[in-house]
Order: sequence, then C-alpha cells, then structure tokens
Amino acid sequence: MYAGQRGNERCRVERRTGGREDAGAGGDARTDARTTGRPVHAPATSPAPASDLDPGPAPSPGPDPDARWLALLMHAAFFLLLSASLTRFLMRHPGEARTPWIIALSITLSVLYLLGPVLGSRPTPRRVAWLGVLVAVWTVLVVLAPSFAWCAVPLFYTGLRILPPRAALALVALLTVFVVAAQLRLATEFDPNLVLAPPAVAAVATAVFVHMQRQAVRQRELAARQRELIDDLLRTRRELAATERREGTLAERQRLSMEIHDTLAQGLSSQQMLLQAADRTWDADPDAARRHVRTATGIAERNLAEARRFVHDLAPADLAEGGGLEAALHALAARESAQAQGALTVRCHVEGTPHAPLPDRVQSALLRIAQGALANVREHADATAAGLTLTHLGDRVVLDIGDNGRGFTPEPGAPRATGAIRGHGLPAMRARVRQLGGTLTIESAPGEGTVLSAEVPLTTLEDPT
Repeated sequence: MYAGQRGNERCRVERRTGGREDAGAGGDARTDARTTGRPVHAPATSPAPASDLDPGPAPSPGPDPDARWLALLMHAAFFLLLSASLTRFLMRHPGEARTPWIIALSITLSVLYLLGPVLGSRPTPRRVAWLGVLVAVWTVLVVLAPSFAWCAVPLFYTGLRILPPRAALALVALLTVFVVAAQLRLATEFDPNLVLAPPAVAAVATAVFVHMQRQAVRQRELAARQRELIDDLLRTRRELAATERREGTLAERQRLSMEIHDTLAQGLSSQQMLLQAADRTWDADPDAARRHVRTATGIAERNLAEARRFVHDLAPADLAEGGGLEAALHALAARESAQAQGALTVRCHVEGTPHAPLPDRVQSALLRIAQGALANVREHADATAAGLTLTHLGDRVVLDIGDNGRGFTPEPGAPRATGAIRGHGLPAMRARVRQLGGTLTIESAPGEGTVLSAEVPLTTLEDPT
C-alpha cells in the first residue's frame, strides 16, 4: 500500500475515534455557514431600493387635536354665553336707556371675537392688541350689565393662549375679580358661592390649559425624537446597504478567484505541460506528440465547457452531466490517470451510503477541492499514485485525497503551506470548506506522502436558520 493510502486509512481511523489534528479550518466555521447563504457564490446582498431606504422627510407634527377641540369648544361657549346673557338682559330690562348700548357692545364684542382666527394663533403684537381691545369692550359691557360676566371663561382660555405665562395669569386673576364683582352686584344678599365659584372656575380652566400645553410639548418632543430615530434608521440602513454591497463585491471576487483557479488555471497549466511535452517529442516520436496534442485539445474543450457554465453560474460540468458527486469523482480520477499517461495512477473509492442526496453546493465544493488537490499532486508532489476516498458518515461527509509523493512539513494554522501546495489552492480549499461549516486537515511528512481531508457537516446545512 502506498504512502497516500496509508495516510488515508490513518485519517479515517482517527476520525472515527475522534482524534484528529486540525490544520486550521477554524472553530467558528459553523457560524459562518449559517450566515453566508450560498457558500460557493457571493451572498445575495442586493441593496435595498432607494424608495425603501429614504421615504422622504418625516412629516412635522400637526396641530394638537385636543387643543383644536378645546378651542372650538371655547368659541362655541363664548357665543352661547354671550347670547344667553343678552337674552337674559333683554327679558329683564326691556326698554331701558342702556339697552341699545348693550346690544351695540354685544355685536361689537362678537365681531371682535370673530377677528381672532383671522389674526392667527401666534402671540404677535397685533394679536395682543386685539386681546386688549376685546377685554376692554367686555369690561365695559360687564359694568353696564353684570350678567355678561361669565363670558370671561372663554377669555381665560384666549389670554392663556396668547400671553406669556405671568401676563396670562395676571389677566385671569383680573378677569376673575371682575366676575366676582359682577356676581356680587347681581346678588340681593351676600352668598359665599358668588365669591368662591369664579376663582374655582378660573383655577380649573388654567389647570386644564396648562395640562394640555404640557401634553402638547411632550408630543412635540416625542415627534422630534421620532424624527431623529427615523433619520438614524435611514442612515443606518444606507450604511448597511453600502456595507452589504462591499461585502458582496469581496465575496464575488473571492468566488471568481476560486472558480478561475479550480477550472481555467488548472486546465491551462495542464495544456501547457502537454504542449511542451509534444514540442519536445515532435521530431523523435510524432505519435506521442499527437497524443499530447489531442489530450490538450480535450482539456481545452472541457475548459471551454467549464467557462461557459462558469459565466452562466451553473454547476461544474462533471456534476451537470449527471450521476452526482460519486460519478464526477470517478470521472476525475480516470481523466487524471489518462492525462498522466502512466506517470500517475488515480483511484477513487466510496464508503457508506448517503441518507439523502448531498446539497448541490456541497457536491460542487468537494469536487472543486478534489480537482485542486489532484492538480497540486500532479504539478508538485512527484507522486506515482493517488487516491480519492468519499466517506458518508450520516451527519457528515468526508473527502480524503492522498498521494505517495515526496510530502512536506505542514505549518499548522498557516494560510499557505509550502512545498506540495502553493498559490491559491489551499486558501481556496479552506474558504470553500469554511463556507460550508466544515474543517480542512492536512497530514504530511517528508518522504511519506500527503493526505488532505475535507469534512463537511450536513446537519448544519439542513438547518433552515
């Protein structure tokens, strides 16, 4: 048994007993497999549409609906109280000399009040002057007819809306005094309720207004915080989309690098060796030279098929032809042996039976690993025999590639090994296995050949999460 087969058997025995020296696939590979999506291809991280990322500026908060309803209520209350007071006066004091003045002042007060919405709701100087005239007309009206005193309640609300807090409280206090005085003028005898009721009404009106103002302030602050959060979210989503685009670009570059190395580069290398051999033997042995050229032509045809499938992002040609990974490995072994023309014999062996067909990405990755490993054996190992062993172990699948070549001393954990494996081969193999959540191990020693083992768990790949 050649050294590669001995290493192969030793690797399988250690795997079944649990003892194995990992040459550096990484313990977090299983987590990578859960997060990479399609491991062989670039992650599908297309950026979100612009309409999703930026729905436009956040709308500014509209007027407080509670304040709007309270304003409508106060307007209705003002005209209702004014109408009730005028009706009461006309019923109790018909034909008096002051009646025309009362009617005229009532109409004037109504017109002045209606001018309020026209002037707007902001505390402008015109608005303050309007309030002063409104209060003055009301005061004259109360002096002439105390029954109009309760029209002060809507004026409480108007003053609180327009004036600064201290001025508004002073106005409310002044209006309350006028209301108390008017009530005492109407009373035939002293009643404590006439003194206590107006301040109580003023206090309640002020408390309600202050509470609603605080609610409005809190709502505006909340709306501002929400706008800030929306802006932060939009900014974060834009940054995430940019990051995903960068990661997708890097992943696609890595995929392209691995695919080119495992297909076109290896095929071109083989063609170069065959054509050089044909050139050396063209005069001495034309038949052998023609065989080399025909073999190189066959490799070129396969490279062309791989390139077409590579461009269209399809499975490797050997897998696309049917039969799955096992048939593709057997075909690979036969092809490598034929191309070597007796210098290298490659055999393929399958152990176990899969419970279910292997995922396409697992088959593709293992086939690419086998192709890369055999290319390294052919170019660097000076081996005469090599073996491919595919082992189905239920919850995982293992591919061993062994040879009886000159071997080397691997550097544990090194991203690039020396000697038999060089260039992009080993990093590409590690990347493929890591994307599947598996491990890649290497056993080698000078003069004892090399065994490369790729183990891929299947339970992780079946997890929908």
